[in-house]
Amino acid sequence: MRRACNWAAEPERPRGLGAVIARRLAADGLAVAVNYRSDRAGAEKVVAEIQAEGGAAEAFAGDVTDEGQTADLVARAATRLGPSEVLVVNATGPQPPVAVEELTWQDHLDQLLFFVKSPTLLVQAVLPGMSAYIAAKAAQHAMTQTWARELGPYGITVNVVAPGWIPVERHAGVDEADYLAEVPLGRMGTPADVAATVSFLASDGGAFVTGQRVTVNGGHA
Repeated sequence: MRRACNWAAEPERPRGLGAVIARRLAADGLAVAVNYRSDRAGAEKVVAEIQAEGGAAEAFAGDVTDEGQTADLVARAATRLGPSEVLVVNATGPQPPVAVEELTWQDHLDQLLFFVKSPTLLVQAVLPGMSAYIAAKAAQHAMTQTWARELGPYGITVNVVAPGWIPVERHAGVDEADYLAEVPLGRMGTPADVAATVSFLASDGGAFVTGQRVTVNGGHA
């Protein structure tokens, strides 16, 4: 059985896109390591859903913005599930709206923790044991292209999946009408749409796709 690591460093638990991607990769036959930071019950709920469908998954605690914790949880996952073949970086922290006149450097650093530091720590942690692919959501396309060039000779692919607005639990009650009016395909995207793209990039069918930013937004400008 192939292994996947779905590290989700959301504020509390893997949910929304992370949970759907984890379930899809498990359905594709990968054993999935589901990461959480504080809500063990939430992560174990995702694992239970995967196992109920006949898939393999385990939950692992750890803050993927912390170097020591990241290395430790990757090592624990490898011991339990074997070396990583697929890495899905889905780390997203709080994104409070801040007026430009109130924006501080710390606000920028808070975002860099999830969108730059976390992907870097995870790639460095899983790289020694990798034998197939990386599907990494990184903050900057340039970083993805650099890693793709550097890791390509080892048969490792690196891509960014860039969703449009995909409503999940935290968007409950938000009016979708204005956004939907600008989507050429005429519907809102779903977590399953994003999971399908990740599934392709992690599959043999996506083995020759690397250094790309794959936009999943129904044509929204």
